[in-house]
Amino acid sequence: MHHLEYDDLSVRRSLAVAHDALAASDRQADRDAALALRRIGALHLPHYGAPLLARLTGTDERRAEAALDRLVDVALLEETAYGRYVPHDLVREFAREVARDDGADAGPDADAGTGPDADVGTGPDADVDDDAPGIALGWYAAVAERVLTAIVEPGLDQDDRRRPTAAQPPGHAAAVASVPPFAGPGEAFAWGDRELANVVALVERYGGDRSDDRRAAQLSALVRLLFPYAQRSGRVAEMEVLARAALELARRLGDEAAEAYALGDLANVHFLTGRHNDALALNDRSLELWRRLGTVSRIRRCLNNRGLLLEGLGRHAESAEALHQSLAYSRRLHDPYGEAITHSHLGNLYEHTDARAAIEEHRRSLAIGDEIGNVIVQHTAHCNIGYAHLTLGEPAAAAGHFEESLRILGGHGDWHGESQTRLGLARALRLLGRTERAVRECVELLRRADARADRYTGGLARHQHGLLLRQHGRLPEAYAQWRAALAALDGTDAETVVTELRELLADAPTGDAPRPRL
Repeated sequence: MHHLEYDDLSVRRSLAVAHDALAASDRQADRDAALALRRIGALHLPHYGAPLLARLTGTDERRAEAALDRLVDVALLEETAYGRYVPHDLVREFAREVARDDGADAGPDADAGTGPDADVGTGPDADVDDDAPGIALGWYAAVAERVLTAIVEPGLDQDDRRRPTAAQPPGHAAAVASVPPFAGPGEAFAWGDRELANVVALVERYGGDRSDDRRAAQLSALVRLLFPYAQRSGRVAEMEVLARAALELARRLGDEAAEAYALGDLANVHFLTGRHNDALALNDRSLELWRRLGTVSRIRRCLNNRGLLLEGLGRHAESAEALHQSLAYSRRLHDPYGEAITHSHLGNLYEHTDARAAIEEHRRSLAIGDEIGNVIVQHTAHCNIGYAHLTLGEPAAAAGHFEESLRILGGHGDWHGESQTRLGLARALRLLGRTERAVRECVELLRRADARADRYTGGLARHQHGLLLRQHGRLPEAYAQWRAALAALDGTDAETVVTELRELLADAPTGDAPRPRL
C-alpha cells in the first residue's frame, strides 16, 4: 500500500475512512465490525468464520456473524462460501496495520498479549484479550478434541490422545467444556474440512516461534488432537506438515509423550505414501519412547503397526512375532478393538501362504467389530476378505465384500480403507468383465486421490485404469496411464506394482504419448 499513494488518491486513506467510520459509529454492529477487522489483521488466516471471530472479539456467534456481514456491506470482506469470509490482499495489509496500532499480536515478532486464559470481555466496548493467536490456538485445540471424540470410537485410542502430555497448555479442559460436542462424525469431518487450511497456516506461522513455550504447547496439543481427522480424511500433504511441526515442537518442549505421538503420526504419513521402510524406522523410534514411558496401550499399537509394515516389506517371520506380541497386549488390556485390528493384520499376513486361513482371521476381526459396533473394524474386515477372495481367484465373492465394505463405511471417514476397497473393487469388476463399472470406480478413486494430493493412491488407480483401457484395445491411452502411474510410484516401496508397470511399458512405443484421459 506504500506505493498506492498519489495526491488525494490513497488506498490506505480510503480503507482508514471506512474503518474509522465503523469504529466511531453509534451502532453496536458497526463497532463490532471495526473490532472484527482488527482481529482479522492480528491473525491473518486464509479465511474466517463467525465461531472463531466470536472468540477473538469476546462476543457471541450471532454478533460475530453480523459484524462479518457488515464488513461485506462496506466491501472490506468477501463471503467466498457460506459462512466463510476472506479479505482482499490490500485489506489484509491494512488490517495488519490497524491491529498493530491497536496493540494486538499480529505475528511471531509482535509483543504477546495476556494469553488465552485471561478474562475476555463481553463485547467490543469491554477489555478484550489482545493475544489473537493464543485465543485462536486455544479454541482450535478445544474443538479438535471434540472432533476427535466424534470420529474416533470410544476406547484406548481415543483416551490416549485426549490424555494430557507433559506440555499440555493450562486451561485446555475448561476450553473444551465451553465447546459443544458435534452431533456426529459427518458434522465433525465437515468442520475439519472447513478449518484445516487455517490450522496449517497457524502451525506454519507460529510453529517456529521459539519465544513462547505456551504457544508451542497449544500447537502441540492442537496437532495431536486433530491428526486423526487429517489421517482419516486422507489429507496427506497437510498430515506431513502437521506431523513434522509436532515433532519439532515436542522436542523443543522436552515432551517425550508428544514426541512419541509425532513419530507415530509421521510414520503413518510415510505408510500412506508408500514409504514403508521409512515408516518402520519412525514407528520403531516411537515404540522405544513408549516403552521408556511404560504406556502399554501405545506399545500395543506400535507393535501392531510394526507387524503391518513388516508384512508389506516381505519380512513375514518378524511380522508374525510383532503381531502376536500386540495380540497378547490387547488381551491383557481387555482391548477388543486392538485385538480385532491385529486379527485383521494377521489375516493379511496369512494370505501369502493360505488365503482360506486369512479369511478365518478376518472373520474373527469382523465378529469382534460386530460385537462392539465398530464401523472401521467392520468395513476393514470386509475389504480384507475381498482381497483374500481375489487371491483365491474368486472375483464375484470379492466384489460382494468390497461393496459391503463401502456400504458400511458410509460417511464415517477412512481414506486409506476406502481407497484400498475401491482399488479391490475395480480389480474384481475387471476380472468379471464389468469394465464400465470398473472404469467408473477408477475415475472416482483418482478424483478423490487428486483432491487430497495423494500421488501414491493416484498411481495405483492409474495402474488399474491402464489395464482396463488395454482390455478395450486403447493401448496408447493405457501406456499414458502407466507412465503416469510409474512416475507417481517410483521411489516408493510398491515394488510389485512398479515391476509390473515397467514390464507393461517395456513394449511401449517411444515418442509423445497421448495425455491420460479419464
